[in-house]
Amino acid sequence: MKSIAVDMDQVIADFIGKAYKSANERFNLNMTREKFEVTKLDVEYPHLAKDFFLMINEPDFFRDFELLDPDAVPVLKELNEHYEIYIATAAMDVPGCFNAKYEWLLEHFPFLDPNHFIFCGDKKVVKADFLIDDNVRQLHSFTGEGILYSQKYNEHCNDFKRVRNWKEIKELFLPVQSK
Repeated sequence: MKSIAVDMDQVIADFIGKAYKSANERFNLNMTREKFEVTKLDVEYPHLAKDFFLMINEPDFFRDFELLDPDAVPVLKELNEHYEIYIATAAMDVPGCFNAKYEWLLEHFPFLDPNHFIFCGDKKVVKADFLIDDNVRQLHSFTGEGILYSQKYNEHCNDFKRVRNWKEIKELFLPVQSK
């Protein structure tokens, strides 16, 4: 059986949705979702960057994320019948997130095996046939076939097959072709 590793943030969980709302509330900002970029915080708001990273390390920050795409649940459930599914989340940069991410995954994906939840740094350690991720750097270090989950910040990359939503992921992987 082939295996698919799936990133969590900005592939199944809406990190940016929670992050920009929380930053606006906590730091009295007025950013829109479209203008919010975590990687530019230290440039645009250097005095807030450290406090932002402390905020996302709070033990419950990752617990109440919205699903990025509601189709992720039924599609992953169906994929789970034909593939070994792993959730591979780069959690080392935010060590306060472990319990919240684990609980969130159990709540939203109770049909997945928790022994297949991988909390890592560099995803080159993930041994799967495919990795669906929004992070180009992670896909470059992955040793299987990378699938880029499209986001505004990765539009420049043409190195990988690209998907824009979970319906496209379903079309890519189902029905399973015998090879």
